[in-house]
Amino acid sequence: MALAATYKVVLGSIAFAIFWVLAVFPAVPLLPIGRTAGSLLGAMLMVLFRVITPDEAYAAIDLPILGLLFGTMVVSIYLERADMFKYLGKLLSWKSKGAKDLICRICLVSAISSAFFTNDTSCVILTEFVLKIARQHNLPPHPFLLALASSANISSSATPIGNPQNLVIAVQSKISFGDFLVGVLPAMLVGVSVNALMLIIMYWRLLSVHKDEEDGTGEIVGEDDVSSHRFSPATMSHISASNSMDHVQSSPNNINGSLATHLDSLRNRVNSGDQLEIQRSPCGSIDSNDISSPTQISEDKESKAEHWKNKMWKLCVYLVTIGMLVALLMGLNMSWTAITASLALVVLHFKDARPCLEKVSYSLLLFFCGMFITVEGFNKTGIPSTLWNFMEPHAKVDRVSGIAVLAVVILLLSNVASNVPTVLLLGGRVAASAAAISASEEKKAWLILAWVSTVAGNLSLLGSAANLIVCEQARRAPHLGYTLSFWNHLKFGVPSTLIVTAIGLTLIR
Repeated sequence: MALAATYKVVLGSIAFAIFWVLAVFPAVPLLPIGRTAGSLLGAMLMVLFRVITPDEAYAAIDLPILGLLFGTMVVSIYLERADMFKYLGKLLSWKSKGAKDLICRICLVSAISSAFFTNDTSCVILTEFVLKIARQHNLPPHPFLLALASSANISSSATPIGNPQNLVIAVQSKISFGDFLVGVLPAMLVGVSVNALMLIIMYWRLLSVHKDEEDGTGEIVGEDDVSSHRFSPATMSHISASNSMDHVQSSPNNINGSLATHLDSLRNRVNSGDQLEIQRSPCGSIDSNDISSPTQISEDKESKAEHWKNKMWKLCVYLVTIGMLVALLMGLNMSWTAITASLALVVLHFKDARPCLEKVSYSLLLFFCGMFITVEGFNKTGIPSTLWNFMEPHAKVDRVSGIAVLAVVILLLSNVASNVPTVLLLGGRVAASAAAISASEEKKAWLILAWVSTVAGNLSLLGSAANLIVCEQARRAPHLGYTLSFWNHLKFGVPSTLIVTAIGLTLIR
């Protein structure tokens, strides 16, 4: 495709640059409107500048991707209500055998949850668990936070529902869920294992020193506290939405107030227990009027019935989720499968769905709409095609040097322009170039794009939304706040990304 008219190239580049700045730096001082508004602004400018027509803008919005994203978010919300992630949190500390064992467990749990429920969801939920467990074992937090974020990114590459860029690749390439999983799974398993090994080696001495020896603080957190975290997935894939969690971080006065309220509650329980003791007869039995009243018996029956009803509902949630995964493996339409599963959960819950649906990250869906239009407008300028025409001869996927060049381009572009825009800009071009060689090479090209653009998120703290979510959640965690610095992440992120990417490329099928 040749370059468009000069005014379209200039104005389209300006619109895309505005989108890029606000997507990478959502709180830029000159225009602190956030990612979602920046995406919509870029889309509007593309139409106003007549780079694309309104009809072309509407056509650029990929509804199957939005449907799949919406469906998986709703399913994740109902899984959270069914306490699945609480059980995963308990698994982290169950019969733990030390710091190295914890690193491996965090990598494993993060890998499982990220592959099937998106990396961002896993990081939103598990960050506070990880902080509490590190405090419980008197260990420094940052190796465990790195294990959570890096494993979430690597493992999310294995399935089409693991992260947003994979959703785009799966829909555009029409690769089935099963073929996608089989193609990337070996690279993912080896990548997560190598990543965990690198963490243990790099932080061996630090993991051998308890936190109380390191900084003088050694508060132990009870086991009940480790599984007390509840989450709202409104921050999924969109770190600017983490402002909605500001209420979690309390001032000292608020913390003292909450502690006083908790103590008052305990006192009330003790007082009520004392009153029951006073009512006991000399032989130690409680007054029969307090036990055998019809009202109390009725309440006990209702409580038991509600308990079993809740257990059955949780079982239904798990069965529907398993059914969704089986349907995806069978090759059914991914978007409609996810939407069907989400609506089945809404019906089975048999309650007003508004509280659950309000937790869906609609800002993320709007961000995708604006991004589709903005990227389509930038494609119309002809700049991406011109740059690709220059790179294509050196980036053939049928030879090792070509794969290396392509991987470097994807790696750099994913950290400069973010991974989803990179996939939208390169996907079709890389696939068309590979298709000219053979159909199998086309599939391989899509999977290489999925692998490299996802693992690229580990390079720096700004490389993926999952990293930023872990950093922000850790900083704002009440009583447990910890700041994961850019340099602490970079020292591990660069070698891990390069090694894991290189090893994975040899295993992509």
